[in-house]
Amino acid sequence: MIVTRLSLIVRPVAVAAVLVLGVAACTPNGATVDTGPVIDRFTGSEANITSLTEVIRLSPSDPLAYNMRGAAYAKAGNLTAALGDFNMAIQLNPNYAQAFANRGLVHRTARRYPEALRDYGRAIEINPAYDLAYIGRGNVNRDMNNIPAAMQDFASAIRLAPGDPTAYHNRGVIYQRQGNHQFAIQDFTAAIERNASEPGPFVGRATSYLATNFAKGALEDLDLALNYDNRNADAWFKRGLACEQLQQIDEAKRSYQASLRLEPQNQAARDALIRLGVQPN
Repeated sequence: MIVTRLSLIVRPVAVAAVLVLGVAACTPNGATVDTGPVIDRFTGSEANITSLTEVIRLSPSDPLAYNMRGAAYAKAGNLTAALGDFNMAIQLNPNYAQAFANRGLVHRTARRYPEALRDYGRAIEINPAYDLAYIGRGNVNRDMNNIPAAMQDFASAIRLAPGDPTAYHNRGVIYQRQGNHQFAIQDFTAAIERNASEPGPFVGRATSYLATNFAKGALEDLDLALNYDNRNADAWFKRGLACEQLQQIDEAKRSYQASLRLEPQNQAARDALIRLGVQPN
């Protein structure tokens, strides 16, 4: 989910919500991985951080301002500063569910999984209907290979927000890793039906289509994914696999070459080209 370019000061709730979401992409080995938050580029800009710092100077006891600046710091990649702001927001308001969830994401990004679980759990304790916190905790449980707990969290998020594609997508990732491709396809399809403008679910579904020998469907999905993001090296690689299965060898070569240009260390694409008689540059 991508928010439109709006000032954090005007839309704090939207920003805090987006921060705890993640989208997914696929790796050349077939696994689908979460890639973290997607937020409007302006969120982490120096200008926005400066503006929020001025808000804090004028209102030093406002937890919302610290939470918003923490989101900006997180987007900018300054996790230490983000953690400090979320800590302050929580100190000022110990029942601030969004700040706990956002701090949980920072901990997850730093692979401090027990701390992340505690923060997401506290967010859910404060607000049992907080679907994004269930998604965040589900991602942490998945990272820790606690699959039953992750599935339960994603199911809770779907129950609370059935129109949100994220939990469907993330649950599909688990089904795919388990080899339950039909269930994965159902969940990726549900995610696409709810938001057809993100490439991740298309690549995910294509991966399961390839695993079940439905190359035509995989190719269709990968072309749609590349329409949204033509710099997705993994989508190009899997497009090569689909074309190769369909005996479209020239297209397969072109796709593998595109993948290798975008990701020169992609050994799978290099090996595929050699297999097709092309010497990679």
